[in-house]
Amino acid sequence: MRAKSAALLVLSLAAAGCARLDMQDQPKYRPQRPSDFFADGRSERQPVEGTIARGALNEDTEFYTGKDASGKDIDAFPVAVDKAFVERGQQRYDIYCAPCHGRIGNGLGMIVRRGFKQPPSYHIDRLRTAPVGHLYDVVSNGYGAMQDYAMQLQPRDRWAIVAYIRALQYSENANVNDLSADARTKIGQATTAELRDALAHEPLAPPDTDFTNFPAVPATPSGVPGVNGAGAAPSNQPERK
Repeated sequence: MRAKSAALLVLSLAAAGCARLDMQDQPKYRPQRPSDFFADGRSERQPVEGTIARGALNEDTEFYTGKDASGKDIDAFPVAVDKAFVERGQQRYDIYCAPCHGRIGNGLGMIVRRGFKQPPSYHIDRLRTAPVGHLYDVVSNGYGAMQDYAMQLQPRDRWAIVAYIRALQYSENANVNDLSADARTKIGQATTAELRDALAHEPLAPPDTDFTNFPAVPATPSGVPGVNGAGAAPSNQPERK
């Protein structure tokens, strides 16, 4: 009798050890499922009113939105701007903005040179005089055909890009009287060879035989959509035909 009982015990333990007790099979409520346990019929509990996720207070309205308390675009940077900050903006600009807006902000980026819609140049009066808050808002929320870059760029990097855009705008509209007396004496002293070398290292746009007459005659590879696609000149390069 004892042997029989022992055998039954061993078999019971073995069966218990083989059973699958997966976590997904345990009694539980899934998010947004109804429940009759709570008076409001919800399975999940609502956060206490006024609860803010750690690191998401975003109390500085001007820094996070580019607007003042009344909702108007601000015209002064809410962060300190120095050379390192502008250089950070240049780095981020070259990654995220230059493909459409061009390296110098003239709206002739490589994507545009391939037939997509051309954005306005940063050097037109409307954008040169636009408040910095407007530029920040466009980067954050998009504008027209431009998507927003809120997910790709942290707020401080968006402001760094705006600072670099201001530097680009100033570079095309600088006044010689803004230079020091010593700097003004150096204007015009650069040799032709020096200018050629500078252009070779930082060209207005990458050299491309497809775009010798761009933007008058844009070239678009086959199958690429865009405003110039239908009337684009055929490519000169086999891999783009």
